[in-house]
Amino acid sequence: MRYWLMKSEPDEVSFDDLLAAPQRTLAWFGVRNYQARNFMRDAMSVGDGVLFYHSSCAVPGVAGIAEVASTPYPDASQFDPASKYHDPKAKQEEPRWISVDVRAVEQGRYLPLSELRAIPALEDMVLLQKGSRLSISPVTAQEWNTIVALVRGKGA
Repeated sequence: MRYWLMKSEPDEVSFDDLLAAPQRTLAWFGVRNYQARNFMRDAMSVGDGVLFYHSSCAVPGVAGIAEVASTPYPDASQFDPASKYHDPKAKQEEPRWISVDVRAVEQGRYLPLSELRAIPALEDMVLLQKGSRLSISPVTAQEWNTIVALVRGKGA
């Protein structure tokens, strides 16, 4: 089992949206970075843990715990000319971009970025590295356990 941090802008898809979705599951679409795409395509497995992270908002942070709920499949938005994620170079027979389904597991308390930065055990976390802007990044088991404990209100 692997662990991931997946960023979403809450005005596009929030953790509340995920909780309200049928089976608490939504497609993770619109990723247009090759490294993040490769994580979904080559490294994610059904059941992997996901820290659902709200980005580009007033208080960025971990909004909930989720899991990968499907194997990778072509992101339909790449083929839709009306989508802001349309990619005219993508072809049905040769898709460039990938989606996976993500399922909400639990909400817990919101964990702001400022609090994550103050935890010594997380100092090497990819999210907290200078210049880190990936929408999907790996999380170590130790980082996962630390953050999940905080989300559940149990301290680090």
